[in-house]
Amino acid sequence: MTYSRRSVLAGLGAAGVAAAMPSWMGKIALGADGACPFRLSVINDEISQDFEHSCKVAAEDFGLHWIEIRGMWNKNVTDLSDAQVEDAKKILAQYKLRVTDIASPLFKTDWPGAPLSKQSEHRDQFHADFDAKAQDRLLERCITLAHAFDTDRIRCFDFWRLDDQKPYRAAINAKLREAAARCAKDKLILLLENEMSCNTATGEESAAVLAEVKNPNFMLNWDPGNAAALGSTPYPDGYKLLPKQRIGHCHVKDVVRKPEGKYDWAPVGGGIVDWVGQFQALQRDGFHYAVSLETHWRGAGTPEASTRISMDGLKKTLAKAGLRC
Repeated sequence: MTYSRRSVLAGLGAAGVAAAMPSWMGKIALGADGACPFRLSVINDEISQDFEHSCKVAAEDFGLHWIEIRGMWNKNVTDLSDAQVEDAKKILAQYKLRVTDIASPLFKTDWPGAPLSKQSEHRDQFHADFDAKAQDRLLERCITLAHAFDTDRIRCFDFWRLDDQKPYRAAINAKLREAAARCAKDKLILLLENEMSCNTATGEESAAVLAEVKNPNFMLNWDPGNAAALGSTPYPDGYKLLPKQRIGHCHVKDVVRKPEGKYDWAPVGGGIVDWVGQFQALQRDGFHYAVSLETHWRGAGTPEASTRISMDGLKKTLAKAGLRC
């Protein structure tokens, strides 16, 4: 399967993509919930490390049917014991929640042989600390967890951001192709998140990577907030470059710009990201996967209080976009 650079940047036709995808990808459930075109979700540990409480808030207070899992009980999801995985599955069943993806820390580490990244020792890894040598083992653990939690998606990154990634970019892309091929053997999708502390941060950089890593099951976890934090304009500028049928997940957060190129998080609808336009564009372009709140903002004092305010902002923004979610 090959794409020209022009066709990737302009966006792929749905029919062409469907024809090129493996048959198992066509069998993945595509629907959302009710009238909402998206799988409205929240990352569980943005509410609490108490997984039962997070699920209760998500289901009963937020009215959600989906949840994204990253950390619980002060452990990264990839570090859960088998008994804890079973406990988590019982809690999900109790609250009738489905898992959007395994929000893993895969490849959120230094690229071997490159100069040490300024980001490598200063970022919140959400109770995860896996060096480069542990990544293949980590991927296998993520695959096991995806099956256990009945999801078809695993989130990854592309290593801590280098001042000059050009000498290493081809090798990084090769590693992403290898990981995607491994996921395909288990009929799973690998989602690359654009992350300001990693080598792919903006819509422009995301489009370039997707043009080079052509595996059909390699998709983008589009995060406009992360792109905005680095100073780009995620919508419409970055988004228009993306091949729309290769967006497989969307994180929602907001950003305010500060002097000297710095930024801070904000409740959804309270920052500079044009979320109304972005949501309308996602619906127009046929996106039907998860729209997942990743608050990060802590202005209300606690993760839960801040996430409650941001979820309210998210729902109001969806309403402004004319979407019933």
